[in-house]
This record gives sequence, structure tokens and C-alpha cells, in this order.
Amino acid sequence: MEKFKSRWEITKDWQFIHVILGLIATFISAFLLAKAIISKFIETTSTTYLVLLVLGTLLLSYLIIKITLWLFAKLYDRWGVTYRWELIAIFLAFAVTGSTAGRLSNPLMDLIGLGKDVTSGWIYWPVRILLIFPIYQVLLVIFGWLFGQYTFFKAFATKMVSRMGLGFIFSK
Repeated sequence: MEKFKSRWEITKDWQFIHVILGLIATFISAFLLAKAIISKFIETTSTTYLVLLVLGTLLLSYLIIKITLWLFAKLYDRWGVTYRWELIAIFLAFAVTGSTAGRLSNPLMDLIGLGKDVTSGWIYWPVRILLIFPIYQVLLVIFGWLFGQYTFFKAFATKMVSRMGLGFIFSK
């Protein structure tokens, strides 16, 4: 356990929550991907489906972890984080923010009268993307704060907005 703690630069026990949440998110993502892929080819009530679902989940979990560790190596210095466990917190905040912004945009589109059923796709999708952007920026800072990475996400959101030519929003 001490080797694991030193590798991830964990100095306090509460920091394990990021590792645990990261593993849970990995297995859920792998399960959902495996389920979507396998259910296209095999009937979901068969024993073969269950075996392939377990094997697919394990294989995809392994691949997700390998890709994530590769990303950690690339982003550790670039993002200037102090501890490796912070990368997990940052990835989790990005995942939760993106999912939440996407989920919130659909009811908001219905609320303003531009539901998917009544609006052309040529209007619906650009408006939805424009609606998601400010929601995403606000949620990014909120979830960044919840995951203990407020400073990183405030700077990240400010840089993203500035690169899009909207830097005047944050100017003093």
C-alpha cells in the first residue's frame, strides 16, 4: 500500500477517494461500452452475452486504464499539477461536467420551445451547442471546486473563453 501511495503521491487518506472514483468511473464506462457493442450482435438473454459482457468489460477497463496512464504521463508536466492523484480529480471533473452539461441542455431546449421533435436539425444542433457552452463553463468551475481543483479549472475556463475570442468577459 505504501508503494501505491508513493507512486500516486498520496499524502492523506482522503485522497484515495479520487483513485476509487476513477476506478469506478472506468469500470462503469467499460461496462456501458461493452454492453452497447455486444448487444448489437448477440441476444441479451443468452449466456454467451453475459460471458462476453464480462470479458468485454475487463478488456475495455484495461484499455481505458492504459490510455489514461499514458495521458497522465503527457499531461502531468503540461498542466503543472503538484500530485498525480490530482490528475484523476481533473479527469473526473471533466467527465462529470460534460455529462451534466449535455443532460441539462436537452430540457433547456424544450423549455425555450426548440425541442428535438419540433425543430429542424439545422437549427436544433447549433443552438444546443451554443447553449451547452456557457453551461459547461460554469459547471466546469463548480465541479472543479467540488473535486478540489478550483484554481486549475478557473484558469482553464478563462483560457478556453479567451481562445474563442471572448476574453472580454473576464477583463477587468
